[in-house]
Amino acid sequence: MSLNSIFQYFVPKDKKFFPLFEQAGANLIEMAKALQESVYTTDLTKRAALNKKIEDLEHKGDDITHQIHLELGKNFITPFDREDIHSLASSLDDVADFIQGASNRMELYKLETPSQAMKEIADLILEATDHVAKALNELRDLKNIRNITDSCVRINSVENKADYIFDRAVSELFEYEKDAITLIKTKEVLSAMEDATDKCEDVANVLESILVKNA
Repeated sequence: MSLNSIFQYFVPKDKKFFPLFEQAGANLIEMAKALQESVYTTDLTKRAALNKKIEDLEHKGDDITHQIHLELGKNFITPFDREDIHSLASSLDDVADFIQGASNRMELYKLETPSQAMKEIADLILEATDHVAKALNELRDLKNIRNITDSCVRINSVENKADYIFDRAVSELFEYEKDAITLIKTKEVLSAMEDATDKCEDVANVLESILVKNA
């Protein structure tokens, strides 16, 4: 092995990890946009097509996560702690899983008319993933700590709003919805959507941990 090859082995592979995290963030935005579009339509055929798109994007996210784990195994030195890279990749994957979960439930339950609360939380999911992507794009230069911190604060705020909308919607369901099947279907979809915002908050928590360790 040449001296140059040895040197390259020990150089942090910033060119590997950061683009993968940025791809994961962009992929989440695309998933959130498709979910939002799905919630705002009553056309079941269109919703089925959007569900398939979300499924394909979720598989793309799985591939990105797998690639990050492969890079962890191949590289001796990483831009920041290995466990944080693993946690960040896993938390991003969780966001994708719950966005797909919400979409799948709408499709499987043939939900004809999504509720206002679903529309509001779908809007918040898109807002949260946008902040996630912005924070990930700042990871290349950890000197811009304030930008990442601002995104994390906004993600936490979005999650709090989603919690409030979810709790209010479920309360109204139990008070006014007389059909048990409709109640269960609606609550299941709302729950998956609210969980997606929770997972965005998990991403923010990992990012904040990275900032503390690298300040």
